[in-house]
Amino acid sequence: MLEGLKWRNIEGKRLIIAIACDKNKNILMTAFMDEEALRKTLETGYMHYYSTSRKKLWKKGEESGNYQKVLEIYKDCDGDCLLFIVDQKGVACHEGYYSCFHYKLKNGKWVVDEIYKDDHS
Repeated sequence: MLEGLKWRNIEGKRLIIAIACDKNKNILMTAFMDEEALRKTLETGYMHYYSTSRKKLWKKGEESGNYQKVLEIYKDCDGDCLLFIVDQKGVACHEGYYSCFHYKLKNGKWVVDEIYKDDHS
């Protein structure tokens, strides 16, 4: 599984970009994974990430209860990004929105796109 992946050296850590989408292919969030996070994800079937700000492994939902169960895994053609199709329990965003991508540029300002206020799960 780890072969064919291109890890980036970020702040002295080997990381890869991870994108989480729901089963309708709505993008929920992006984060980094290190090898341990990827292994834990594969072992448990639940998303694990590496926090660059806290410098540690974390399981999505460990504090919020908003877990992501892995349904499918893809890698891009360059091997430098992974796409996870997940069953999202609750919301993905720590700000309480279904997707982390809820800010829309409108008339030169970032505004909350009202569609993401609803829970789509």
